[in-house]
Amino acid sequence: MPKLTRQELDKIRAREEEKLKKRDIHGKTTHVVVGMGTQGISAGAKNVLNALSDEIEKAGLENVILTQTGLIVSDKAPVVEVFSPEKGLVVYGNVSVKDAQRIVKEHLLENKILEDKRIQVEE
Repeated sequence: MPKLTRQELDKIRAREEEKLKKRDIHGKTTHVVVGMGTQGISAGAKNVLNALSDEIEKAGLENVILTQTGLIVSDKAPVVEVFSPEKGLVVYGNVSVKDAQRIVKEHLLENKILEDKRIQVEE
């Protein structure tokens, strides 16, 4: 295996630091959580997580943190929770990749709740 040059290592470090910044919660006002339990994953939660990440990055939303958790609601997977000071907690169920794109566009950018995907959960 060839050794990496100092310049190549610096590029790798810079790229990884950028990835870590996306997980930093300080200064973020909106928290998006994707349920990644086994049922969520089998229902497509990984694709939903990736779509949300891509759309958040494209939109340049630096005040949003995207994380994952285990099971949220099993019969409505994939499930996405969005918490913001303006709307409080909103939970979306049976989320597809297209729905993830809508969540970023309509909920995060336009501050509108997607009533057709919203579900009620017990606390």
